[in-house]
Amino acid sequence: MKIAACLMASMAMALIVRPVMAGDNDDIKSTFEHFVSAQNSHDLSSVRNLLLDSPDFLWITRGTSIWGREAALKRFDSLYKGTWKLTPDMANLKVISLSSTSAQIFVPITFNIGATGQPAPDMPFLMNQTLVKTSTGWRIASILPIAMPAANPAPPK
Repeated sequence: MKIAACLMASMAMALIVRPVMAGDNDDIKSTFEHFVSAQNSHDLSSVRNLLLDSPDFLWITRGTSIWGREAALKRFDSLYKGTWKLTPDMANLKVISLSSTSAQIFVPITFNIGATGQPAPDMPFLMNQTLVKTSTGWRIASILPIAMPAANPAPPK
């Protein structure tokens, strides 16, 4: 009886969770790579095209919720006046299928953020983004970076 219940539950999950197709997986990774490139070149127009045009777009930054694409672009514009660089660990990027039209990515990433002319130390984060498939391609619907504690240097011997 327990085996039958487990089998039924597994079959139900298979029907509920539809995987992102292999080509979509590549498109999602490509969307993220374009996002990083646009961020690093401070190309606000390209970033605009990659973010979901919705008041429900969400970016959590420094404990603050920024709702809507236009509010996010305004914040990015102010950050671009200083040092703003992203370096993702692409070898550890994971794409998690949520449905046939939505996915989440996870990737360790290093941020370098600082005022103009000021040092911009390496700040490790775990980047999480939700992407949705639109008629014009995959768009970023949320940006949820989680700060990691800085690595402790090894004690002297």
